[in-house]
Amino acid sequence: MDFKDTPDEAAYRARVRDWIAASKPPPGQPGLSRGDPRFIAEAKAWQATKAAAGFAGIRRPREWGGGGGTMMQDIIFAQEEEAAGLAYSGPFMIGIGMCVPTVLAHGQDAVKEALVRPTITGEKIWCQLFSEPSAGSDLANVRTRAAFDGQTWTVNGQKVWNSFAHRADYGLLLTRTNPDRPKHKGLTMFWVDMHDPAIEVRPIHQASGESEFNEVYITDLKLTEANRLGEVDNGWNVSLTTLMNERMSVMSSTRKPNWEEIMTLARSLPGAMADPAFREQLADWYVRAEALRFTRFRLLTDISRGGQPGPAASVGKIVASTQLQEITSAGVDLQDQYGVIDDEALSPMEAVFQKLWAYSPGARLGGGTDEIMKNIIAERVLGMPGDIRTDKDTPFRDLPSGGR
Repeated sequence: MDFKDTPDEAAYRARVRDWIAASKPPPGQPGLSRGDPRFIAEAKAWQATKAAAGFAGIRRPREWGGGGGTMMQDIIFAQEEEAAGLAYSGPFMIGIGMCVPTVLAHGQDAVKEALVRPTITGEKIWCQLFSEPSAGSDLANVRTRAAFDGQTWTVNGQKVWNSFAHRADYGLLLTRTNPDRPKHKGLTMFWVDMHDPAIEVRPIHQASGESEFNEVYITDLKLTEANRLGEVDNGWNVSLTTLMNERMSVMSSTRKPNWEEIMTLARSLPGAMADPAFREQLADWYVRAEALRFTRFRLLTDISRGGQPGPAASVGKIVASTQLQEITSAGVDLQDQYGVIDDEALSPMEAVFQKLWAYSPGARLGGGTDEIMKNIIAERVLGMPGDIRTDKDTPFRDLPSGGR
């Protein structure tokens, strides 16, 4: 494991740091959620500035508007951007980090030309239309149906937990096209225009007061072959491109508040740091945070040497999301009855613990539930026997559907 940048990486980091210092915008409006139109406008302006300097879509090809750089350069820029307090990547993480590589890998050239560049420059926002009410963690169990009449695909179904769908211009849509094949084998992927009147988006009111997630209803949506990504009935493999890049897109991110923030809070509250139970908890969070940091270093070292992040990246996701929920819950508890106050002007540290306490359960679902992550770690990292899957070769139409 190597904790240091290579000479080339160090030079790139210095260039990025200097550029950010000279180009970063003034502080935006405080307290805006990532889905707030005012925050979206700020994020789009910063994304356009990055794109003009070649720092947007860094590892995407130049011919499609990217920077033509390496994954390591992309990670370095994200680290420096976060260190500078520029938390504007949220609206574009799905599009640039997950959807653009899928379009580049499986789309026609005309589709790449139309979609990739405006995504990288921040003009267009994407969402993923994968999960469904009856198929959350089991992605291959989708029931949204796409039927082909020889010229046009007609899509009907429902999706749920779709981040930024209410702000998105485009979406990646996974559909069932062949119910006579096993569930992993009869899927097809499409890209869709989220402004099509056949698509209805209903924001979900979350416990945090935000509405970042959505449910999406699709009624007789008409698509052409130009909307299809990859081969018919090969949507599972196309979705793996998206999911693999999802792991890459969060590789350099960190979730706060972490142990430093809750220790700062505890020091401001009489007697909190003297509680031995809390001190033991704090030590556990510190150890986990350090283990996570070193795991990231190991993965970044592999990337720096030309490797790709594999299933081991699931470790970071499950540890970070679990720790976020634990720390925010403890932070609210430390404030006793004042923990119910989520007013930024009244609550310690601008109510960060209250806000993220309400958000944190969703972090354990998005990008793969705890159970899915544990299966990936057990089977693909530790080499343990896989779950027994009795439906692996069963045609989809023969699977139990709860009477539907």
